[in-house]
Amino acid sequence: MKTLIYIIIALAFILLLSTIAVAQPGLPSAPSQAPIDGGLSLLAAAGGGYAIKKLRDRKKAKDAEMNDIDL
Repeated sequence: MKTLIYIIIALAFILLLSTIAVAQPGLPSAPSQAPIDGGLSLLAAAGGGYAIKKLRDRKKAKDAEMNDIDL
């Protein structure tokens, strides 16, 4: 009997949740678009390059540590 009550409560919750999700209003108007100019793209490229450099440095340090342990 207890499991039947839990199933009914879960089913009611799912049905109510789907009704609330469908009832959301749309955007009032089209959002303004922000242009991505040269400065922002250069900053993103520099960040990517820095991340790659840090990953390579970490790998080199790990390889050097493994070589020191092997000796």
